[in-house]
Amino acid sequence: MSSKAKSLLTRFLKWRYRHISNRTFVQLMSLVIGFLAGLVAVTLKNTTYLIQSLLKKGIVFSENQLYFILPMVGLAMVFLYVKFVHKSPLKHAVSSIIFSLSKKGGLLPVKDIYTPLIAAPLTVGFGGSVGLLGPAVKSGAALSSNLSRLFHLDAKTRSLLVACASAGAISSIFQSPIAAVIFALEVFTLDLAMSSLLPLLLASISAVLTSYFFLGNEVLFSFSLSEGFLLKHTLFYVVLGVATAFASIYFTKMYFKILEWFKPFRSPKYRLLVGGAAIGIMLYAIPPLYGEGFGFINSLLEGDHIKALGKTPFDAFIDNIWVVIALLFGITLFKAIAMTTTFAAGGAGGIFIPTMVMGSALGNVAAKIINNLGVGFQVSESNFTLIGMAGLIAGVIHAPLTAIFLIAEITGGYQLFVPLMITASISYLITKSTLDYTIYTKELAEIGALLTYNKDQMVLTLMDLEEVIETNFKPVTTEMSLGEMLHKSVSKSTRNIFPVIDEEEKLMGIILLDDIRPFMFDSEVYDTIFVKDLLHAPPEHIFQETDTMATVMKKFQDSGAWNLPVLHEGKYIGFISKSKLLTAYRRKLITFSS
Repeated sequence: MSSKAKSLLTRFLKWRYRHISNRTFVQLMSLVIGFLAGLVAVTLKNTTYLIQSLLKKGIVFSENQLYFILPMVGLAMVFLYVKFVHKSPLKHAVSSIIFSLSKKGGLLPVKDIYTPLIAAPLTVGFGGSVGLLGPAVKSGAALSSNLSRLFHLDAKTRSLLVACASAGAISSIFQSPIAAVIFALEVFTLDLAMSSLLPLLLASISAVLTSYFFLGNEVLFSFSLSEGFLLKHTLFYVVLGVATAFASIYFTKMYFKILEWFKPFRSPKYRLLVGGAAIGIMLYAIPPLYGEGFGFINSLLEGDHIKALGKTPFDAFIDNIWVVIALLFGITLFKAIAMTTTFAAGGAGGIFIPTMVMGSALGNVAAKIINNLGVGFQVSESNFTLIGMAGLIAGVIHAPLTAIFLIAEITGGYQLFVPLMITASISYLITKSTLDYTIYTKELAEIGALLTYNKDQMVLTLMDLEEVIETNFKPVTTEMSLGEMLHKSVSKSTRNIFPVIDEEEKLMGIILLDDIRPFMFDSEVYDTIFVKDLLHAPPEHIFQETDTMATVMKKFQDSGAWNLPVLHEGKYIGFISKSKLLTAYRRKLITFSS
């Protein structure tokens, strides 16, 4: 930033502090951020659709049917961009935002603003089986984070505005402002207070107006409700809830298994080749796996399963409804595989929209089975398609309220509220009892960076271990005599504990002041007693690389110690005292609750 720009910014900030309260400024910022997040989402959608439309005029719908090679091309371009421009591995959008909120005060790098706008369209536009919502959320959140840093906003306000950007991106893509606010509250575990709710609402409204301005009244799903809730179909919605729960569990477990399977391929080039080839084979057999899949969902909602399935190797048997059901169920199974393979091969995207595609296929399959079993029941296939989406969203993301309001808003199907609630709640309850964490949160939970509604756990997650490590302890070595220890360490220390280290700074043990008190004033033993004779093991060790704040707190509780040594890669770096830990905890609690 030039000196002139810095001067203008300084003058603006001074004027702002004098004339605009912090609450009003946050509300104004939420409007601006909502607009920018909406702009990001519109840009992302239009760029992707432009790529797809250009490809459709050529290779995708040509007589050669070579569309299955396109994901490899797109992934190769993403690989080159990441290697030579981004220069670090792509991270999952929502997970990296949650990590930023819990461990970095909502700070996101500047390159996260533009990288999703480049990598995601290349991935999805060329047929990668992922969604655009995650990249839109990531780019909007990074914009919000860096704007907040520019205007010197504190960490808590910055985190709120990052959540506002996420709500704005969702509101713009789906034109569903209420569901967007609920998503931010459910996924980012914000407190439901007016101080956080109003900025989220303002950002969501600003983003959806931006979407309407650039895209008009374009409806995401062309659907008109023909049949509302019928009490006699309640059992079917319960069964659909159970089915979507099992599908959610399958989706989540398959995601982690495929990523684990790709780990032995250490080179990104091999992951690209293997993953790209696998996606191409799946696209050849199941064309609806190409890209996001909104066209597939719309075709199902229109009741045109032939159009939804497209040209497949099984066209000769498509007149048989059970073949159609089998193909749709295959999409339910393979969408999770195609999506995860796209990620494993180095692609950029999100899981939200693939979840909807999978749910729509499963819901349509359930309706077709009911209608063709010959048991005398006829249900609306379009309604089940919608409700299946809600069930998968509730189960995969553990966000049942988001699922209910999103499907109701984007379709105008508020008459389906009761079946949406039945299916989404059952799916969520079963999945939650089976899987403690989602695709978003599993890795975060393992490193102690997961935000939860448990206020104690939330405060511990927000605390930084490095901030409570104290280093003003005087170390001693095993070969020191008691006299040397008293002269070089004890006389110069204000602490009552002394770490014993070797030449490589590894901790050999500790000595307390109480351990040497009986000999301190007996000069005759100064040269006969050595540190190695006095040291003993500490009651516990704290490992900086792996221990979370919750683990540290438990170690203090179980050991009853007042000071515990901290090790990094086996080397001693300092101590944590119980008094400093509790003081830091109280300060963070006050900040979090204010």
